[in-house]
Amino acid sequence: MAASITKKNFSCQYYILYMYVTILLIVFLPVSLQGQEAEEASCKSSEDESCGCAATSRDKAAYTKPVEGEGGAEAPEFDKDTTRTVKSSATTRTNQMVFVRGGDFTMGTDDVRFPQDGEGPARPVRVDSFYADVYEVSNAEFDIFVKETGFVTEAEKFGDSFVLENLISEEVKSEITQAVAGAPWWLPVKGADWRHPEGVDSDIINRMDHPVVHVSWNDAVAYCTWAKKRLPTEAEWEYASRGGLENRLYPWGNNEMPKKEHRMNIWQGKFPEENTEEDGYYSTAPVTSYKPNKFGLYNTAGNVWEWVSDWLSVRHTTELQVNPKGPAKSATNDKVKKGGSYMCHKDYCYRYRNAARSQNTPDSSASNLGFRCFADKLPQGVGEIKVVIR
Repeated sequence: MAASITKKNFSCQYYILYMYVTILLIVFLPVSLQGQEAEEASCKSSEDESCGCAATSRDKAAYTKPVEGEGGAEAPEFDKDTTRTVKSSATTRTNQMVFVRGGDFTMGTDDVRFPQDGEGPARPVRVDSFYADVYEVSNAEFDIFVKETGFVTEAEKFGDSFVLENLISEEVKSEITQAVAGAPWWLPVKGADWRHPEGVDSDIINRMDHPVVHVSWNDAVAYCTWAKKRLPTEAEWEYASRGGLENRLYPWGNNEMPKKEHRMNIWQGKFPEENTEEDGYYSTAPVTSYKPNKFGLYNTAGNVWEWVSDWLSVRHTTELQVNPKGPAKSATNDKVKKGGSYMCHKDYCYRYRNAARSQNTPDSSASNLGFRCFADKLPQGVGEIKVVIR
């Protein structure tokens, strides 16, 4: 009888332990998997709503054959003096900086459009004061750097870079046998670099005041170091882009076209077949284009993506962060870029918002990827632009 009772007690205890473990698995396993899925999502681009810019990471890009007769328009003639290629002098300096007084702001957003990008949640951040380049680094400024240092960009070393198909001549296109899988409008073009944005038969003679492109994160760091500046943190960049406006979509507010006026260089028309150029430009615009935000910065929305110093993370605390610099490393080996580009459009790649972000590996380059520099103090010889906050 005693043995029977002991056996029953053991069975009961075993059953209780079994149920306890089962409950733990039911409660905590989905949470663990959800976190894993969120981390893995950072590796993926949203192909149904993306220009595929994150897919152009060097050594990560998957390729397919170019689609004959689809996805591209006739290449624009950049060698002509048109509204999209304003001639400029290489001696016109655009390396001025503006002092941005630090403060508190809300970084990110709770109105998340691309969860896989890690653009949410909205969170309190405090940054110290800094100096910011008024303009994106132009071809003219980068040319001064290269002539003084003999610097060779990574695109030049690798021998190729990614270019939007529409911008490439038929002669160059005829020699290309690969396109980026899921984003076939992106083609790896031999000889594409900062001097030859669309390949070997293109140049920047009439685009010295346009932003330099085909510059990797590593290249951008080298330039900023030479200029006695640095890349901004993502928090500094977003604080500067918002221009003191709290919880606004764009650097000037929530209206994409105030008084029906274009404020940025993005895509108009059906991507990638047609760009109507309603904002005045097919691809890049001069760095001095449009109106600045209230801090005096030009083109933090659209035109070209801008590198920041942070490694990518898609998880953020909602606690107050002071001068955050991002994680010590990235599981995907990606650096963050901000601001969107001339390829963005609200219908498929709504990433020209202040809170939006994307990523590429540090050695990646493309025809819509540039940068601007920040600094803790004004470098000697660099002009400061005084901005009156209204």
